[in-house]
Amino acid sequence: MRHTIKQSELILTPEGKIYHLDLAPSQLAPTIITVGDPDRVKMVSKYFDTIECTAQHREFKTHTGTYRGKRISVISTGIGPDNIDIVFNELDALVNIDFEKRQIKKKLTSLDIIRIGTSGGLTPEVEVDRFLISTLGIGLDNVMHYYDKTDKIFNRDFAQSFIDHTQWNPDNSVPYAVEADKSLLKKLSSSTTDGEEQKTLQGITITNVGFYGPQGRVLRAKLKDENLNEKLSSFRYKKKRITNLEMETATMYGMAKLLGHRAISMNAIVANRASGTFSENAPRTIDALIQYTLRKISE
Repeated sequence: MRHTIKQSELILTPEGKIYHLDLAPSQLAPTIITVGDPDRVKMVSKYFDTIECTAQHREFKTHTGTYRGKRISVISTGIGPDNIDIVFNELDALVNIDFEKRQIKKKLTSLDIIRIGTSGGLTPEVEVDRFLISTLGIGLDNVMHYYDKTDKIFNRDFAQSFIDHTQWNPDNSVPYAVEADKSLLKKLSSSTTDGEEQKTLQGITITNVGFYGPQGRVLRAKLKDENLNEKLSSFRYKKKRITNLEMETATMYGMAKLLGHRAISMNAIVANRASGTFSENAPRTIDALIQYTLRKISE
């Protein structure tokens, strides 16, 4: 007999929609763009040819429509790994759980999930206003450690090398490393026909659990490890180095692989921590990355 999921575990609204996202299964497209800021949803959907539905609950805002004949949903996740846990579980439930029977479907569906977000470059060559695709995410959060069967997901040699190099504080969460989906990495990377301003960098991304202390920023509160960013910059693993910092990528990659989906993270570099610079026109850079990504996923 198939397992029936309890009401307290699969929470649905009176209208039969998944709780946090406030979406019905029919309202979700198989290709999903995630953004952090709810206001950025309309920055993506303004390029859609049609918009069939909109929804919002708390920070989770969704527009589903079509772009050049391809059905796409754009969803805001809010900030941080904890929100990624909510969004990815509910996206998976929308396609892989029968809401009426409260049972996992026999035939499972894989989603394509593309993050369009901002990020800070860690090394001088990752200049502001460039596009960077994360080939691997290093998670400094604890979300993935609550789930079983991660052995085939994590690159443990990479993570251990990182732990050794940084002399990682054992009071912090244990870092983990997860690679991007190779098919989406190939599809979203720039080609010889793309202009110079749209050429994508590829790099290794740190996913932090906070914006200030965890990313080495100091306002008034003193840091426990004042040299962490320098350790990140000097880290090497098989000639690979860390290029940028943000707050969602590694958790996205981990949850996607755990649930059988494909994920890729597209980063608009709006700051550079090494040079101390910030983009003079971040909205323009974000808009350019949105247009680039939409074009690539529709090809």
